[in-house]
Amino acid sequence: MDAAQAYGYMLYLVSLITIGGIYALMCLGLNIQWGFTGLFNAGIAGFFAIGAYVSAILTTDGSPFHLGGFGLPVAFGLVGAMVVTAVVAWLVGLLCIRLRSDYLAIATIGIGEIFRLILKNEIWATNGARGIAKIPLPFETLAEPWNKIGFMLLVLAIVVAFYFLIERARLAPWGRLMTAIRENEHAARAAGKNVERFRVEAFICGSVLMGLAGGLTAHYIKFIGPGATEPLTTTFLVWVMLIVGGSGNNRGAILGAFMMWTIWSFSEVLTSRLPEELAIKAAYFRIFLIGLLLQVVLQRYAGGILPERRLVSVTNKK
Repeated sequence: MDAAQAYGYMLYLVSLITIGGIYALMCLGLNIQWGFTGLFNAGIAGFFAIGAYVSAILTTDGSPFHLGGFGLPVAFGLVGAMVVTAVVAWLVGLLCIRLRSDYLAIATIGIGEIFRLILKNEIWATNGARGIAKIPLPFETLAEPWNKIGFMLLVLAIVVAFYFLIERARLAPWGRLMTAIRENEHAARAAGKNVERFRVEAFICGSVLMGLAGGLTAHYIKFIGPGATEPLTTTFLVWVMLIVGGSGNNRGAILGAFMMWTIWSFSEVLTSRLPEELAIKAAYFRIFLIGLLLQVVLQRYAGGILPERRLVSVTNKK
């Protein structure tokens, strides 16, 4: 292996870890909604798209093709993405949070697709199908590969910070109440808890992380368009990651994100080497591979590789 090949492998590893960390954020957000509270959000792509476009618009220079020209620092763009996503999630929560299970899933699918179609068709704001380019990358002034490594470390630091915050919330009374609502909503309501308010809180918290992941993705690839917000990679794949890793377990969510993204990425490398006449079927093969792996894991680990650990309260007997 010569130096050029080693350098290429190193850049690939950095990219793998970076995108894996972004998916880990989305899995943590979905874990708050589904793993803790039992909210079936099937519109992840919509909140991801909102965060990506908001951060892109806030940080890009002026352009005649799309809304922008604010030129704010990347940190302000990411915070703006989280704030706007939180507001949108709050409005969606007020409308849909009383729905249960499959009804909530259907509603969020529809709302998520509405968001994506609005962002795709409002050309004056998002440049439509052409998307927004020249999005600034943090550490862009550093020489390559240090700019990519710096961004990777930033993503990992964000993942670690949110992991500890969410884990602390899980062990707090707030987390125990979320689990109680998931397990027996009527009992929680009978105990005097405002179930709808806490469900909205969980929905907002999870959606904020999805919007942040969208913003980070836009800055990493320096471009955002409709193709980057497809439900296959921003909804279906996130659900598979959480189920494989372990719903209700924050470490499982992170493990599932990195593991499944590695497999998904390697499958792209493998399918790219197929004969040309089979290239059109490569996408279907990758979906089949992920579905097969999901079945194998669930047969072996019903609760995921790292299943949820129930909190046990110990009382002293007198």
